[in-house]
Amino acid sequence: MAIDIPEHLISLERSAVAEQRKAMAEPYTQEAWAPWREAAAAFQAAVAAHAEAAGVSRYELEMAVKQAVLYAEPEDD
Repeated sequence: MAIDIPEHLISLERSAVAEQRKAMAEPYTQEAWAPWREAAAAFQAAVAAHAEAAGVSRYELEMAVKQAVLYAEPEDD
């Protein structure tokens, strides 16, 4: 069964990935990693809420979103 992935979850995960990349590009500090932790927490909360509302597995939804973001097909220009 394919899971319907709302665009807001894709956007939240893209933000979390971008913040993680920024954080990893610098030496570790609490302040530098705070935006990534906040973005990741927002993504996790949204996944949990959507999974419960849609009656789907939170884990399967999260993995589907991560796969869609990390292994996205390149867009045609």
